[in-house]
Amino acid sequence: MILAQVAGTVVGTERNDSMDAPRYLLVDLCGLDGRPLDDFLVAVDTMGAGVGEVVLVSQGSSARQTRLTDKKPVDAVIVGIVDLVEENGSIVFRK
Repeated sequence: MILAQVAGTVVGTERNDSMDAPRYLLVDLCGLDGRPLDDFLVAVDTMGAGVGEVVLVSQGSSARQTRLTDKKPVDAVIVGIVDLVEENGSIVFRK
């Protein structure tokens, strides 16, 4: 899984994904501290994430294992919203 921060929304009226009204978000990969790395992905939102939130992103074949994305042409999906990251006993990110 990948940590990323939601940077915005992506809108496409013409799609070939066969999903019913998916929400696409622009996410910026980030470090453990939640700071963006300026490395972006477009991910299907299954969690109702908002701009600025740090999220967990699943990619590749794992991204097609949710009810919304099953057998769909999806490469990245938001599967969680991060509240806290602890590293070696220290909290490095808190929502």
